[in-house]
Amino acid sequence: MNIMEVITTRKSVRTFDGRELTAADRERLNAYLAGISNPYGIPVTFVMLDAQTFGLSSPVIQGEKLYAAAMVPNVQHCEEAFGYSFEKMVLFAWSLGIGTTWMGGTLDRPLFEKAAGTQEGELMPIASPLGYPARDKSATDVKLRAAVHGDERLPTAELFFDRDFATPLTGVSSQTGQWLEAVRLAPSAANMQPWRIVRDGSQFHFYEKHTLSSEGAAWDVQKIDMGIALCHFMSVAGGTLSLADPGITVGEKSEYIATVTV
Repeated sequence: MNIMEVITTRKSVRTFDGRELTAADRERLNAYLAGISNPYGIPVTFVMLDAQTFGLSSPVIQGEKLYAAAMVPNVQHCEEAFGYSFEKMVLFAWSLGIGTTWMGGTLDRPLFEKAAGTQEGELMPIASPLGYPARDKSATDVKLRAAVHGDERLPTAELFFDRDFATPLTGVSSQTGQWLEAVRLAPSAANMQPWRIVRDGSQFHFYEKHTLSSEGAAWDVQKIDMGIALCHFMSVAGGTLSLADPGITVGEKSEYIATVTV
């Protein structure tokens, strides 16, 4: 599959068939993880965790044997860097037929952090099971996906804009449309889809629309979502990332994140 096919077909998997990853798939995945980078240049360190060895589980996951976790230094832009790198892993795993799902609120965080060897000054925001999808989803899996409307996405007119937030982006080329569709299909916490993009020529300015509260949290989960969106866009479109706020007027719940120039 090419990267757009991976993005288009990938779904969150919470019900696994109980098989261990083959040695070949695990070797390919480990090799890929060792080379993952992100445009922020912030290191994200991945670890594979055997579920039985460490007593790891989640009430919404069935049939898993293995988890992936990752740590990132607690520095500026660490959430975006984490989201970008972790989604690279998620997409590559899917290209091998390996299912994943982003887990934040449904894991025993102290247990996972201890198993992963999280150090002082590091964050471990997310973990994911890794395995081969079961033929049939569990009842919990079906209910959870329905609860967050996991198969639904906001219309493009609410997500993508031309030069300012007053003008929805229309009449784009098929190539640009594919880039934006890659973003629209990205996963996000509670499927809230916080990304907004303003295109100005060859520049695509990414903004976060705050739709979940991060008050009192160690990180902003929707900035992780923004990293995922940037990963999808740059995996398809390429380009270079910069952090120069263009000064476009935004609503009080919106925040500039980054610009990709293609």
